[in-house]
Amino acid sequence: MSALTWLNAEAFTVFGQKVIWSDMIGNLMGLAALALGWRRSLWTWPAQLLSGLILIAAYASAHLTGGVGKQLLVIGVAVWGWRAWQRGRQQAQDGSIAVRTAGWKERGLLLAGAALGTLAVGGLFTAFPHLSWSPWADAYIFVGTVVAMVAQARGLVEFWFAWLLVDLVGVPLAFTNGLPFSGLVYVVYFALVLWGAYDWYQRSRTAAPAPALEGATA
Repeated sequence: MSALTWLNAEAFTVFGQKVIWSDMIGNLMGLAALALGWRRSLWTWPAQLLSGLILIAAYASAHLTGGVGKQLLVIGVAVWGWRAWQRGRQQAQDGSIAVRTAGWKERGLLLAGAALGTLAVGGLFTAFPHLSWSPWADAYIFVGTVVAMVAQARGLVEFWFAWLLVDLVGVPLAFTNGLPFSGLVYVVYFALVLWGAYDWYQRSRTAAPAPALEGATA
């Protein structure tokens, strides 16, 4: 049995739905990555990279083009974010990445990028139906993931809320398309997002101002 065949094999059944190994392992790695991000550990990025690699198999098995695209973006941005945090970690007194809230201009750019990107990708998926059977949901997930990870790489508190908005669409889509473990694990994600957002916000209020770095700011 090949590794890919094993990853897409059934692990167990929950609530009458089959859970495959790639869905379970990839999402557990994603949980670990989120927890490490809360702690501002550099290991959040390799954990996200590994999670993305494994979840590609899960989304491909469910024929979710947007999900596959999302994981490819996770891998690419994880590499960039890892380098950005390595450059910026000395900005914090404890040697980890310093965090801050975004300015209104940055928030506007993130929102505009999310809206325009979703329109562009959704239009592409609509024009070429074979790319996605759910073009606008896939486009929202695809672009929202980029926005969230860029915000995380720059140490912005807002990244937590961006992830939450992505998950509001991603969770029901996962249940609908036979990936129940992806949906169930986001119950834990939700708690981590709330705690992580609170922790980062408190740290952003007490952090001393520091000059901006390329890719990561304090």
